[in-house]
Amino acid sequence: MKERADVLNNQAILFARDGQYSDAIACLRRAIHIDRNNYLPWYNLGITYRDAGDMTEALKAFKIAFHISPSKEDVAETLAVHLMNMHMIDEGFKVVEDGLDFHPASERLWNVMGVLQFNADEYDLAADSFEMAVTIDPYYADALYNLRDTYIELHKTRSAAIIEGRLLELEGKKKR
Repeated sequence: MKERADVLNNQAILFARDGQYSDAIACLRRAIHIDRNNYLPWYNLGITYRDAGDMTEALKAFKIAFHISPSKEDVAETLAVHLMNMHMIDEGFKVVEDGLDFHPASERLWNVMGVLQFNADEYDLAADSFEMAVTIDPYYADALYNLRDTYIELHKTRSAAIIEGRLLELEGKKKR
């Protein structure tokens, strides 16, 4: 029976879910050997390495997945967040900008852009990005929390209070 990259990828996900990272990595490496230009095993290899604590190998795999398929929103978001977590902010900005070229209405990418800007102490720009994210999805809690915190940094207490009210409203809807 011939091995298939998709089957190996799926098996790797099961291994990783159970914490069997070395088995998952072996499956993903085999899948990549079979189908080197498929972004998905590279992406899942990055996730597996990240979850196993190997941030350097995770970064390599995420970068390859992004190179193969820069139009995939989840790949751009994951790579940008990983770069940010590794204190590679400028590279993170570039990845988000590239992702937004493909997905200008992505609330998730606008939120990541805002987080990068916030971490670079560019609070006005961060507020603009978070506002864009919540304009696209008014119920996107992560962006709402980030926007509230940015307004607090900017001493916009009235705006922060309005966002806090929206967050409380969202929490009330969850409890129902």
